[in-house]
Amino acid sequence: MIAQTYAMSRVLWLLRSAHPEPAGAVVVVSALLAVVVGRTPWGVAQVAATMAASQLCVGWVNDWLDADRDAAVGRPDKPVALGKISRRAVGVAGLVAGLAVVPIAALAGVRAAVAATIGLVSGVSYDWPLKFTVASPLPYMLSFAALPAFVVFGKPGTPPWWMVLAAGLLGGGAHFVNVLPDIADDTRTGVRGLPHRLGPTGSWLAGGVLLLGATAVLVFGPARTPSWVSIGLLAVAVVALPVGWYFSRRPGSRAPFRAVLVVALADVVLLLISGTGA
Repeated sequence: MIAQTYAMSRVLWLLRSAHPEPAGAVVVVSALLAVVVGRTPWGVAQVAATMAASQLCVGWVNDWLDADRDAAVGRPDKPVALGKISRRAVGVAGLVAGLAVVPIAALAGVRAAVAATIGLVSGVSYDWPLKFTVASPLPYMLSFAALPAFVVFGKPGTPPWWMVLAAGLLGGGAHFVNVLPDIADDTRTGVRGLPHRLGPTGSWLAGGVLLLGATAVLVFGPARTPSWVSIGLLAVAVVALPVGWYFSRRPGSRAPFRAVLVVALADVVLLLISGTGA
C-alpha cells in the first residue's frame, strides 16, 4: 500500500512537471476543433492523444532543461526544483512522449503526421534555444498554426488560410501573455526572449495586438458573412484591452493580464465557431 501511494505520488508530480493547465487547455481545444470540423469519434480521440503526447513532451523537456534555473529562483510550482521528481525521470518521460507523437499522428495520414511533427519540433525549439532570443514568439506561432492544419488534414481536408493564420497569431499572443507573470524570474536566470526585452508593458501591448489580429482574421477571414455572435466577440475583444489598460494604474493590478486572457478566450471561441466552415 505504501509502495502504491509512493508510485502514485511520483506520477502526480511528473504530470505537474508537464505544465498541466496550458497543456490540458490545448488538448481540449484541439479535440473540440476536431469535433466541429467533422472528425469521427476515433479521429477526435486520435487528435487528443497526439496533442497530449506533444504537449507532455514540450512541457517535460522544458522542465528538464530549466531545472537549474528554476531551483535558483525557488520556483514553488516546479517539482524538479522542489526535489519531488528527478530531472532524469522528467527527461526520459519527455523523450518517450515525443517519440509517441509521430506514430499516433500518422494514423490520420502523412500530411497530418507532418503537421504534428512540425508543431512538436517547433515547440521543443522554444525550450532550447529560441526562448533566449528575440525569435521566441516564432515557435508559438508555428506550433499553433500547425494545430488546425493537423486537425483538418486528418479529416481529410485542407485547412483554410484564415484558420491557420489566426491560430498562428493566437499562438504569438499566447506567448506574450504566458510570459507576463514570470518576466522578473526569467530575466534573473538569463532568459532574454522578445517579451523580456520589451518589458511587461511592451509585452502586454504586443500580445494584445496579436490577439486582436487573430480576432479580426477569424471574424472577417471566412467567406461567409460574419454572424452576430462573431461581431459581439470582436466587440468584447476590442473593449477588453482599453479597460485592462485603464485599471493597470492601480498598484498590483492584474487587470491587463486578465484583459488579454479575455481576448484570448474570445479567439478560442471564434476558432471553434469558424471551424464549422473548414
